[in-house]
Amino acid sequence: MTAKKTEKGWWLYIIECADNSLYTGITNDIEQRMAKHNEGTASRYTRARTPVRLVYREPHPDRSSASRREFAVKRLTRDEKLALISTENHLSALTRRDD
Repeated sequence: MTAKKTEKGWWLYIIECADNSLYTGITNDIEQRMAKHNEGTASRYTRARTPVRLVYREPHPDRSSASRREFAVKRLTRDEKLALISTENHLSALTRRDD
């Protein structure tokens, strides 16, 4: 899953780490943030769990709403996060190809 650089705004994202754990964060540039995670420079949590893979993204108009959503998602159980990742709305985004 990739995000075009022309996409504006903030994103909530969930990545799956090499140990199958899930990490939730926000960014205004998914491509750059994923590169930082895989370089081991984005967060201490993911540094020891590379490579990581983007499994979910959700657009937000501003940092404030993305942060509120991040707080809510981080309170979910793993099973609830997996259910969120597999939502029909998300699956259509996964099947869309960015050419």
